[in-house]
Amino acid sequence: MHERTLLKILGNLEEKIAGIEEQMASQEALASPERMKELSREHKRLSEMLKLRDELADLMRQIEEDEELLHSDDGEIAELAAEEIPQLRARAEKVERRLLSLLVPPDENEGRPVIVEIRAGTGGEEAALFAADLFRMYSRYAERKNWKVEVIDSNPTELGGFKEIIFTITGEDAYRLMKHESGVHRVQRIPVTESGGRIHTSAASVAVLPEVPEQEVEINPEDLKIDTFRSSGAGGQHVNKTESAVRITHIPTGIVVTCQAERSQHKNRALALRILKSKLAELMRSQSEKEIADRRRNQVGTGDRSEKIRTYNFPQNRITDHRIGYTAYNLQEVLDGDLDDLFDAIQSYIARQLIETIEV
Repeated sequence: MHERTLLKILGNLEEKIAGIEEQMASQEALASPERMKELSREHKRLSEMLKLRDELADLMRQIEEDEELLHSDDGEIAELAAEEIPQLRARAEKVERRLLSLLVPPDENEGRPVIVEIRAGTGGEEAALFAADLFRMYSRYAERKNWKVEVIDSNPTELGGFKEIIFTITGEDAYRLMKHESGVHRVQRIPVTESGGRIHTSAASVAVLPEVPEQEVEINPEDLKIDTFRSSGAGGQHVNKTESAVRITHIPTGIVVTCQAERSQHKNRALALRILKSKLAELMRSQSEKEIADRRRNQVGTGDRSEKIRTYNFPQNRITDHRIGYTAYNLQEVLDGDLDDLFDAIQSYIARQLIETIEV
């Protein structure tokens, strides 16, 4: 996208911010904590966009000035301008990508906690180890964002991997940034279990669901089959010897949810019901979307767990997101939780699609 087009689209940010501030001062907002929270979130988003818009405009002005200096009679000045232009353009590109990521409007689930399920796919023990890598990646990213991570259920392996792990993430922007992680994540590397040194391809699936409010989904108690069992794990003195783990089966849909994170059966049951309600809500949403022939333009792929979305290639230190054509050579940093550039690229890709429908 041309920067001038973007700046023109964002020309009325001051008016939008003033409108939000007017609403925040209204009696309706003051009487509703939920409405005030929603307005505050939007005010923060627009204010950051305003700051970035002005920064982008300033960078563009500097680039234009340097481009004029390229034709200067003073060779030293022209040389300095030539050196500075690529640096300014790189900064402008980064600011534009961040600005575009914020341009994507919030949806109805904005601000909600997310439930993340990671399951090992093809590849045996290596796939389980990769599932653990993904959990660590998201956990470290959550630490950087000051988000809270709560493990609900896990099925660990002897080598430290996970056949599956389910956890929640609570924090500002958690749903907006995590919702496009659903799909198949593929890893290419030499497994620790491989003595021949050959590169293997393994996979793990990720599903991200917004947690729904208690009142949003009604569940008939007669539709539930609830079983209890002893918690399992890697062993040690903290393994629960009582039947505190809970498995809930929703009979009409066949959805099964297991929870053994807490030592209390009552707490595990409550956690399992939280996940079940979110899964039922997601099932209803997906069924509704299947009836719509024209998919929304702001989707990145289908979000289906069977869709390959990303490859993590260790020999080349490369990460590739196949949906948006993004490639970077900072794999270790990404696995250590440095996901900002990747997530900005995804959000800016969505924003560019949205902007195509805007008349300037």
